[in-house]
Amino acid sequence: MDFNALKNKSSMGKLSKALESLSGGANKKNGDDRFWTPDVDKTGNGYAVIRFLDSPQVDGENGMPWVQVFNHGFQGPGGWYIENCLTTMSGAKCPVCEKNNELWNSGVESNKDIARTRKRKLTYISNVLVVKDPTRPENEGKVFLFKFGKKIFDKIKEKIEPQFEDEKAINPFNFWEGANFKLKIRQVEGYRNYDKSEFDNVSAISGDDSVIEKIWKGSHSLKDFLKPSEFKSYDELKTKRDRVLGVGNSTGYSKSAESIEIEEEVNSDPTSVNSDDDDDALGYFSKLAAE
Repeated sequence: MDFNALKNKSSMGKLSKALESLSGGANKKNGDDRFWTPDVDKTGNGYAVIRFLDSPQVDGENGMPWVQVFNHGFQGPGGWYIENCLTTMSGAKCPVCEKNNELWNSGVESNKDIARTRKRKLTYISNVLVVKDPTRPENEGKVFLFKFGKKIFDKIKEKIEPQFEDEKAINPFNFWEGANFKLKIRQVEGYRNYDKSEFDNVSAISGDDSVIEKIWKGSHSLKDFLKPSEFKSYDELKTKRDRVLGVGNSTGYSKSAESIEIEEEVNSDPTSVNSDDDDDALGYFSKLAAE
């Protein structure tokens, strides 16, 4: 797709269809300088303004301005299990999800509790333009990848498919008819909370199409996060699962995993959880595992 085609395309229908098909994101290795993360102060509060960007549309892209990846993060007697979940790839089986299904289907509440602590977690990745970064102004005007969870994605979804008739649907990713996103972070009960975050009024990123084209060309490919190289094989993950849980111990786990579980939501799918703070969860798990 060339730049002129990008400006003239209408993707609202495609975005709505994608939302309908979602069943539930992604975690990249720490230290990847393509990613932008907001800073918070000592109280856990933070503020920034970003602009979600349309897909770079490179060869192999799915046309959506986000990718979603599932992952698992929990601790057992044999250490930490922090890995991307193979169910991210359609039709693939995950050894952790399989064990979770066994525990859930046992009908024993204590087993269900264990399955909840090991559920897959969902994150999304999109390209963003950093409009305002009070703590790191050198980031402003640059394009980064941004990893976020369900709470922020729900705010995007509400703009694409508003619930009330007096609200006009917009494509938040559109360069000309999208809107800046005011990211407002608070610390609530020990976790980051994004409830106060909101979209600004509709506006073009710039009145100069040459500036917009430069931003568009600076976007990062999203398909990289769905490459097989981002996922270990089933056998590798099964071996690690068994080592973490303890060989021959079908329910072994560490109680400390429960204390850092992001959400104890009960739903009909024992393999997954949509938490408000999935965008922070795996980073926190990785930090603990490294200590």
